Amino acid sequence: MSTQSLTETTTTADADAHDGHDAGSRKVLGLWIYLMSDCILFGSLFASYAVLSGAFAGGPGPKDIFELPYVLAETFVLLLSSITCGYAMLAVHRRDQGAVLRWLSLTLILGAVFIGMEIHEFRHLTSLGFGPQRSGFLSGFFALVGTHGLHVTSGVLWMAVVLHQVATKGLTTTNVTRLSCLSLFWHFLDLVWICVFTIVYLIGAF
Repeated sequence: MSTQSLTETTTTADADAHDGHDAGSRKVLGLWIYLMSDCILFGSLFASYAVLSGAFAGGPGPKDIFELPYVLAETFVLLLSSITCGYAMLAVHRRDQGAVLRWLSLTLILGAVFIGMEIHEFRHLTSLGFGPQRSGFLSGFFALVGTHGLHVTSGVLWMAVVLHQVATKGLTTTNVTRLSCLSLFWHFLDLVWICVFTIVYLIGAF
């Protein structure tokens, strides 16, 4: 291969890598914009809950329905999943595909456990007649906590897709970008849940 051909090949590879980096940066920026819009959504739900939190309509209040030990277990599960997600990203930086798959699989399992616990809580409340139609307080509660649960569900589904992509194609530039976006989204959901736990459950129970 001539020196000119080698130079052209190197230049093309560098350009492709640069284009891939730019595309990844745009995707991460797009996710940040989405997360900012999600902040507005959750901010509106928190505001609605604050307005409706005293509207019991003769029904139960927070102290009557919240079981703090159960909610603490939910919180522990979700926060633990944030830690395992962080370990998955550390493995990404080490280019350790096996560790990425193991830690991400554990994160997915913990996310699924959290969803199962939340569904159980909702079913228990509705079986007692404390559904969202019972009072303004319960409407605000189900809307806020349920919206967060839907986000966690979408995150678990997203995680399953990324796991398959990493398992079949490895830690490509595209998959690393996907993992970075997924990690940001997951940590955002953990942060929202801390606010939910503090404002809805902890303050409500006392």
